[in-house]
Amino acid sequence: MIIKATDITTKFNDRIIHDKVSFHVKDGEIYGLLGGSGSGKSTLMKTMIYLKEPSEGRIEMLGEDLWSIGEAKRQEIRQKCGVMFQFGALYTSMNVLENIYILLKEYSNISETVMKEIAMFWLLKVGLKPNTALLYPSELSGGMKKRVAMARALVLSPKILFLDEPNSGLDPMSTRAFDELVLELRDTLSLTVVMVTHDIDSIQSILDRFLILENKKIAFEGNLNELKSFENNPLEELFRARKI
Repeated sequence: MIIKATDITTKFNDRIIHDKVSFHVKDGEIYGLLGGSGSGKSTLMKTMIYLKEPSEGRIEMLGEDLWSIGEAKRQEIRQKCGVMFQFGALYTSMNVLENIYILLKEYSNISETVMKEIAMFWLLKVGLKPNTALLYPSELSGGMKKRVAMARALVLSPKILFLDEPNSGLDPMSTRAFDELVLELRDTLSLTVVMVTHDIDSIQSILDRFLILENKKIAFEGNLNELKSFENNPLEELFRARKI
């Protein structure tokens, strides 16, 4: 397994978000973090990308204990993880190409010409056209912004890709297209993908396994077929509504 979390407890002041949750992510799978609003899906992801230190517990990723290693090793781990935030978090003052290669500028010593070439490769890899490169975020559709953010998350060639609500705000057609992109990238780049989602189509079509957070605990961990036969299915109402 590429990620193993054991007895993770997270808090905001005295409020407990997760109470000794444990889960694991297998190498090469698309793994989902599911749960209702306020269940702590995004907070759980933050514990894996150095944005929220757990109060208790241990997270092992890429063979390292994330919160016990020194800063140099943490930086090495960070560069092996790509992160796409919910609304893209693009820099409005930079064009598309600059937004993509900004991480190369920070973490490499290569020339700007080579950085632009690498950024253009990833721009094309996520399905955008070359003439998108010089546009600014204000000139992009919601789906295009997501793809630019995806290209930026991939520009350092990570081993693990973290996606926070990647389909949020997209129409059904764009959602399907983005799910297909995630599958293609996973298969062609041998990525492991961890994604926060509440989208039932994504749950059906691309997740290999997932966990469901409920009442500060993990109510379920497994795949869709296992969930359908689970006695206390936390998504039962949603399943009935969609006739899954």
